Amino acid sequence: MDFLLDNFAALQLGLYEAVVQPLAFALGFGGLLEKAYEGTGWLLVGLLQIGVMLLVIGPLQRLWPVQTQTDRQAVRADVLYTLIHRLGLFKLAMFFSFDHAFERAWGWLRSMGWPTFHLDGLWPGVSDQALVSFVLYLVVFDFVHYAVHRAQHQSRAWWSLHSLHHAQRHMSMWSDNRNHLLDDVLTGLIFALVAAFIGMGPGQFVALVALSQLSENFQHANVRIWFGRVGERLWVSPRFHRRHHSVGTGHESEVQGRKVLGGCNFGVLLPWWDMLFGTADFQLRYDATGVRDQVEQGRDYGLGFWAQQKQGFLRLLGRA
Repeated sequence: MDFLLDNFAALQLGLYEAVVQPLAFALGFGGLLEKAYEGTGWLLVGLLQIGVMLLVIGPLQRLWPVQTQTDRQAVRADVLYTLIHRLGLFKLAMFFSFDHAFERAWGWLRSMGWPTFHLDGLWPGVSDQALVSFVLYLVVFDFVHYAVHRAQHQSRAWWSLHSLHHAQRHMSMWSDNRNHLLDDVLTGLIFALVAAFIGMGPGQFVALVALSQLSENFQHANVRIWFGRVGERLWVSPRFHRRHHSVGTGHESEVQGRKVLGGCNFGVLLPWWDMLFGTADFQLRYDATGVRDQVEQGRDYGLGFWAQQKQGFLRLLGRA
């Protein structure tokens, strides 16, 4: 763990000094160098993730595809979503729109006596074990993500935005970031609040997000892969998550003979929460993906990036 962190820090510093710092001064943002250095870390994570996608997950898609990718335009739109998020453009927009207000609100809570809390400090010695501490935060974060994901499916307003993510009928490793921007803003603020509340350090947060995003890229990949009877119950596989995206399953389904509001397989990293709350579906199937009204009624979810964003707002307002 220390070896990885040290090498990442060295790469981050090199990229910052060579590219980001001169660019910040050139644009007149010399007073934001600390934030620029933090942003360099996110940029580096994104570049490493894209490298793994192209060198590892991409070849797997060509070796064991679930379906033939015929709609290149739909996939290109997903690539754009990925680049916006992984190259830091979305985080840059969040910084200039919400970050200052978030920090002021958190500072106000501190001044009012809100205690400093660190989840890994509840048990003696845990905070000194970097890997154990990281796993603890990962489990807690994943449970929050499961709860948020279920809410995205059960709230009519939230589903009107989140359904864009499910409207991809040609899923690929690029489909993870295919979300309405307003949906991303809401979830981003929620997870930033949770991270601050449970005392997660900045480095831990970056590592957790990086691992989660890369795992989700693999889960969305166009690959006929599952982890076996035991592995499927330890970590979310492409087979498990594709079941969540299947037409008529991701938003509504039957689990063990009973109707489950909002579908099945909501787990982001761990299938444990689906198993615990009765929303797990372990059928070894690779069905077509999409949204029921899109497939059966021809509802328009948009083809390109801006058309998809527009349709999402119209669905939210009940006009599409």
